[in-house]
Amino acid sequence: MTSLDGQTVVVIGGSAGIGLETARLARTEGAEVILTGRDKEKLDRAAADVDAAGTTAFDVNDTDRLETFLTGLPTPIDHILVTAGRPYYGLLADMNITAAAQHLAEHVALPLRLARAAIGTVRPGGTLLFMGGTGGRRPAPGLAVTAAMTAALPALIANLSLEIAPIRVNLIAAGFVDTPLSAELLGDGLDQRREQLRTTLPIGRVVGPADVAALAVHLMLNTALTGATYDIDGGQQFVN
Repeated sequence: MTSLDGQTVVVIGGSAGIGLETARLARTEGAEVILTGRDKEKLDRAAADVDAAGTTAFDVNDTDRLETFLTGLPTPIDHILVTAGRPYYGLLADMNITAAAQHLAEHVALPLRLARAAIGTVRPGGTLLFMGGTGGRRPAPGLAVTAAMTAALPALIANLSLEIAPIRVNLIAAGFVDTPLSAELLGDGLDQRREQLRTTLPIGRVVGPADVAALAVHLMLNTALTGATYDIDGGQQFVN
């Protein structure tokens, strides 16, 4: 296939950033899109932006709402992209261990739930696509929880790709991406981080949501790709 014409793409976490940009590109490629997000107001704006076929507002970690959403989808779905969630940063001395453990449990359980739900929902050869990161590959204070997830997700995705084949399962591992979430996490340090990356990354610029969206759509279209992790960080992991 060379386009998504006539296909249906579900974006879980599609109200902003990478999810919204992927929905835009998928629409350009001819797909119908269904969006979810926690904030109904933001979700409604995103839906109007991309002329979404449907929306549902809920927290992806609410297992009952997630199950209701998935079982209510018009089948077959061609592709599901999951961008919901955020990294967990915190020094051990200050860490809320209960919250950290919950974060780890939720981020492992979500791919498992979605993979099981994909059987009978996503068509054979369709895609279940998750977001991870590259930043936790280099040990640093405050990254223990994020590093654990960074290491775990590629193995989880590879195994799921075997269990639910011929549905394809892949992982996008991003570095810093200039999104509203990055702005929220960095606050006043956002401009400084952007400038640092412009001067140090091999690509000479900051990675944006459109870059990740292009990779996501490529993974949907290329039916030979499954069980793998695809880095997109502009070379960040090699220089800082």
